[in-house]
Amino acid sequence: MMPRLFRFFAALAFLSALLGCSAGPSVALLGEPPRPLDAFRGQWLFVNYWAEWCGPCLEEIPELNAFHGEANGAQVLGINFDQVGPEVMAQQASQLAITFPLALGDPGTLLGVSAPEVLPSTYVIDPKGTLRTVLVGPQDAASLAAAMANP
Repeated sequence: MMPRLFRFFAALAFLSALLGCSAGPSVALLGEPPRPLDAFRGQWLFVNYWAEWCGPCLEEIPELNAFHGEANGAQVLGINFDQVGPEVMAQQASQLAITFPLALGDPGTLLGVSAPEVLPSTYVIDPKGTLRTVLVGPQDAASLAAAMANP
């Protein structure tokens, strides 16, 4: 039984690799199904660490919402610095009117980044998955667009 099962999984892995269907790691998101990490490739990704108690974080949320909603080849992914549970995060997201996706937990290690020491911090990851820069302090649409223009 074991060799047959092993051959089945080996064949499945081979076919997945051949067809380019890698399950790979995924990011758990608030109110959405988990998203494969590969779904973030091919576009600019702005990984923003925020907290409810951070005044500058609150200042930039409307800018991040607008930037994420534009057709600019970029996505914003928010990470709550305090790592609160899903219920608290949903409450905070509602109160703060956050419309960009929020990660449950900290997928930073999957994305190749570590938690920042200063808030807000926005990690700029290019379409190939390379960390280009870290923007510290509140950002606006112009500073985010400039980060994409100056890789």
